[in-house]
Order: sequence, then C-alpha cells, then structure tokens
Amino acid sequence: MAWKQWAASKRLKPGDGRELQRFRWWQLPPRSLFWLRLPGAGGHARLHAVDVRHWARLDNSKIRVHLFLDGRHVTGLKMPAVFPVDGGVIEVAMSDYGIRRCHYRPLGGQPRQLTPDPASAEGRRARFGARHPGLSRAIGIGSVLLLVIGVGLNLSLTFLPSRSGSGRSNRRYICRSG
Repeated sequence: MAWKQWAASKRLKPGDGRELQRFRWWQLPPRSLFWLRLPGAGGHARLHAVDVRHWARLDNSKIRVHLFLDGRHVTGLKMPAVFPVDGGVIEVAMSDYGIRRCHYRPLGGQPRQLTPDPASAEGRRARFGARHPGLSRAIGIGSVLLLVIGVGLNLSLTFLPSRSGSGRSNRRYICRSG
C-alpha cells in the first residue's frame, strides 16, 4: 500500500450505503458530480462517483466530498480528499472558485481526470467546448479581455489625482457663451 493510500485510509469514515441522487438541473451551482469506471474483480467494471456539494459547508467552513461505488455511498471526507480505490487513489481538491482537481492517480501511471456528469456545469462546459471549439475559445478570449480592461481601469483610477479635499478643482473650466 502506497503512503498516500495509507494516510487517506486513516481519515476515512464508513458510508451509510445511501443511494446516489441523480443530478438535477437546479443543482448546477452548488453541486459537482464526476465518474470513474475501473475494472474490478472478475472482469466486471466498477463505477465510482465523486459527489461534491459546494455550498454544504461544515462548521469549520470545510466542504465534504462523498465517494459512491456502484451507486451506493462508501465514504466521505473533508476537502482536500484522497480516496483509496482499486489500483490507485482518487484525489479531489477545491479552490475558492470551484473544483481545482478531480483525478484518478494509479499506483504506477499517469493521473487522469474523472469524467464530469453530463448534466453538471463541468459536463455542460466540456460538451460545449467539444461541439463549438471556436466559440468556446472566443468566449475565453472575451473573458480575459474584459478582465484586463477592468484591471486597467482600476489601476488608472488609482493613479489619477484626487478631486476631493478643499472643494476646489485643480483645473479651470471656462464656459464662453456666444
């Protein structure tokens, strides 16, 4: 057993065996769902699901991630989470803006991303990028341009002289009437 698997197994809490809920359209902002199919014993494929509820924070502001195996709850951990599975580990980490990492890392190979549920925000974004790569790229470039323009405007306002103080303006405005 690798060190990561051993350390992760010490933090695991047994699951309650509840069934995995289907992803609904109204759960787009607060939930992420990822899938991983691994070969199991006897040649049967085992389906792992990682369920993250972004807005379901615990008392100490930690988010809990749940692992389901063949549709049944196996365990849950606080973020960042490392779940030992057959042949490796599933690593899940989150940033302030969403899922930062959701990978399967086999014991002797390259890590690979888990597949997002097609109904989730991540799955919709991936499907849109695959169907319309040019439009997806244009939206990304437009987002970066808006960000750069906003930062530039904020910086320019930071370095302009202030018009407050004595109530007088540093510039004279001359108004001539005809």
